[in-house]
Amino acid sequence: MQFCSAPLFKRGFFIFVENTIMKHFAFLIAAMTVIGSCSPGPDELTLMVGTYTTGNSYGIYSCKFSLQTGDLLLLDSTAADNPSFLTVAAGKSTVYAVHESGPASAVSAYVPGGENGDQQTHIRKDDNSGLQQLWRIENPVSDPCHVAADPAGAYVVTADYSSGTVTFYGMEGNGIEQRYAFTGSGPDERRQRSSHVHCVVFSPDGEHLFATDLGADRIYVFDKDSADIPLLKDTVDLAPGSGPRHMVFNNNGNRAYLINELSGMVSVFEHEKGKLNLIQSIEADTCQARGSAHIALSGDGRFLYVSTRLQGDGLVIFGVDPSNGTLARAGYQPTGSHPRHFLITPDDHWVLVACKNENQVEVYSRHVSSGLLYDTGKRMRLEQPVCIGVL
Repeated sequence: MQFCSAPLFKRGFFIFVENTIMKHFAFLIAAMTVIGSCSPGPDELTLMVGTYTTGNSYGIYSCKFSLQTGDLLLLDSTAADNPSFLTVAAGKSTVYAVHESGPASAVSAYVPGGENGDQQTHIRKDDNSGLQQLWRIENPVSDPCHVAADPAGAYVVTADYSSGTVTFYGMEGNGIEQRYAFTGSGPDERRQRSSHVHCVVFSPDGEHLFATDLGADRIYVFDKDSADIPLLKDTVDLAPGSGPRHMVFNNNGNRAYLINELSGMVSVFEHEKGKLNLIQSIEADTCQARGSAHIALSGDGRFLYVSTRLQGDGLVIFGVDPSNGTLARAGYQPTGSHPRHFLITPDDHWVLVACKNENQVEVYSRHVSSGLLYDTGKRMRLEQPVCIGVL
């Protein structure tokens, strides 16, 4: 259950009991998970962690994560202003990051191997673990908060929160190629006075791009057709006050899942050739704290995870019906304060959570059969971590 309005002692007591039980089983479960793994893969992952740099954070941090032990080792950092979201181009090692920095808003491309310790890096633990900036394109006052790379390798696209725009950039750094501006509003006078595009995501086949507008309660659908830049083809209206934030597709692309930040509801859609049909709405944030954040599916598609913030902070776990893709609540894992983003490792055995206000990345082992999470107690201290990606 998600702890919301219970008295602090009662809430703290139950979390203490639950965490105590979980910690007793964490190492056993982690060991069982590793022993039971049949899928080939490296023993380590290289991770990139984006942060807000309004305090003492330096920018983008690289670290190694052990798939055997769950240990995180901080390697290096690369100077960047407010890299609040980043992605890695499919089949490449290029990292694209937004700079959510008001008048200095921009998007940048990086490659591994930053060698300039004075200008590029802050922590020098590994000579080749930093990033070297390839290019930076300014987009003032846009505050981009999400970025996606075209699977075909033609462009990079950002969701721009403050300007309510979707912006396409040449993947080689050759400037802004197209910008779509949106107008709209919703019933929340504080959060929905204007359009706030929050996420851009491609369908698994790469033929369609979807952009969520938290401010206007809409999803914009772009279609590649024969155009170099996708064309706006459709708009999906959501319930007023939903505040759509992040979106994810299942592996074969016939289902899409959307977390609505303000309503705390998960919307489940049938998807075919860019068309979305709502088939279910189910509550994730039972505290109604209006702070739901990220959404992701396990690699096998059997479980869906949603992070909630502001009250009852943690990850809500849903089981996915294999026959129709609908959801049923399966569990809840409390985390540190403000879990803005999280990553399920490619082997499905670990979940790493960026707890912004806790100033740390937290490691949870994952039981593949039940989908439940177990707190390993392992932490990596970083100021204001807000995004985790695999290089």
